[in-house]
Formats: sequence, C-alpha cells, structure tokens
Amino acid sequence: MDKVFSGVQPTGNLHIGNYLGAIKNFVELQNRSNTFNYYCVVDLHAITVWQDPHKLRKDILETTAAFIASGLDPKKSVIFNQSKVSVHAQLSWILNCVCRVGWLNRMTQFKEKAGKNKENVSVGLYTYPILMASDILAYKANLVPVGQDQKQHLELARDIAQKFNHDFNTSFFPQIKPLIFGNATRVMSLRNGLSKMSKSDNSDFSRINLLDDSDLINSKIKKAKTDSHEIMGLEALDENGNIKPHIMKDRPEACNLIQLY
Repeated sequence: MDKVFSGVQPTGNLHIGNYLGAIKNFVELQNRSNTFNYYCVVDLHAITVWQDPHKLRKDILETTAAFIASGLDPKKSVIFNQSKVSVHAQLSWILNCVCRVGWLNRMTQFKEKAGKNKENVSVGLYTYPILMASDILAYKANLVPVGQDQKQHLELARDIAQKFNHDFNTSFFPQIKPLIFGNATRVMSLRNGLSKMSKSDNSDFSRINLLDDSDLINSKIKKAKTDSHEIMGLEALDENGNIKPHIMKDRPEACNLIQLY
C-alpha cells in the first residue's frame, strides 16, 4: 500500500492557493482505497522565521480546522501536529549528517526567500529541506502531494534517502515520488502575476482567504491586476488543455485569473 505524506504551515490566513494546490488534493488522495495518509500541521517549519507563540498556537488549531472543514476525515487520515512527534527533529539531525552542503546550496527557494539578506536569516531556513525530508521519511512515505515550487525539495529528499541506503547498505527508505496536480499547483498573487499567492504578503487584496465572504471575494477579484487585452480563446491552450508558456509569460495576471476561475 502506498503511503502519502504532506503538510501545511500554520501561519494563518489560509488562502485559495493552499486549498487548490494542497488541501483539495489531500481529500482526493484520502478517498482512494490503496493509500495510507499522513497530513501534518508543520509548526517546526513555521518557526524558521520568528513567530508569536500565542498566535502560533491559535494558527495550529485554525489550520487543523481548515483540514477537517475541507473534507479530511480523521477516521481515514492521520492528522497531527509536527512538533508533538519528536522523531521529526531527531531524524532531521541524522539526515543533516547525510546531506551534503553542495546539495543545499542549489536550493533555489532559499535564495528567493533570503534575498539579499541571506547572512541574517536563520540556519533553520537554510536546512528547512532536510527537515522536510525527515517529515516524509519518518513514515517511509513514497507519495508526496506538493506544489511545483516544492519539487526541488522532493528531489533533495530522494537524494538523501538514496545516500542513506547506499552508505549503510540497506533499502530502509523508499523511493519518493512527488504528486503534482492540475493547473492550480502554483496560484499567483492577485497583485502580481509573477509572485506566488502568499499568506505573508502585506496586502490582504493579494490573496483570497478561505474565510473570506462572497462580497469580499467579489471585491478582491474586481480589484485584481489584469491587462487590457481580450480574453484568450481556445487557441491559447496546448494539446493538454494548459495555457501555452509564451502566453503565461506575456500575460501572467490574466492567465492567473482564468486559472482561478
């Protein structure tokens, strides 16, 4: 039987990108008959940047509530809080000693998040992908639903697992396969079609939060950035029904709104 693992950070303001790119797919996988599913609120990942402890506890509960409200069933899936299971941190240290510095230096998401301030960010932000590998490998999960931006982290987890198996002449850890679903794997900001929709963006009008009411959603869509050209027709799609790359590049905001619709 396949084992599925994935997680969501409890940093408040869960938005439609979290739902379409992750939680909706968790529910779909849960309802398959041939998988055992672990879905985690990854609070250890959240503290790579400073968190207010009182708010973090509240956000953990809100994220768990969003899981259940979206259709995850505790009778079908294991839903839990990462920091309550010590093996995540313990295995992370062991895998720190397996992973190579050169592998981490290739992680593009660290460069994006740290920007020009990389000397002042936490070491945890740099080693974040190793903790992610330990999350998955602690349960010997072989299927991981992720967004496109996390694919490189999954490749690193696979490399770490293979090196561990090679170093100790074992087949202890399984091969890891990313599961990337549909067109909503990277939902972009309503303010900037080149930036991913983010819970940390200063403007609440950059995202559609799961708890927004219909009037607020209408207002955000009306104020979303787009362009003055005509709406694309079928000629904008490739043979797989996806918007062609050159159109995505030239009209990112319009494409984002169409994909959301």
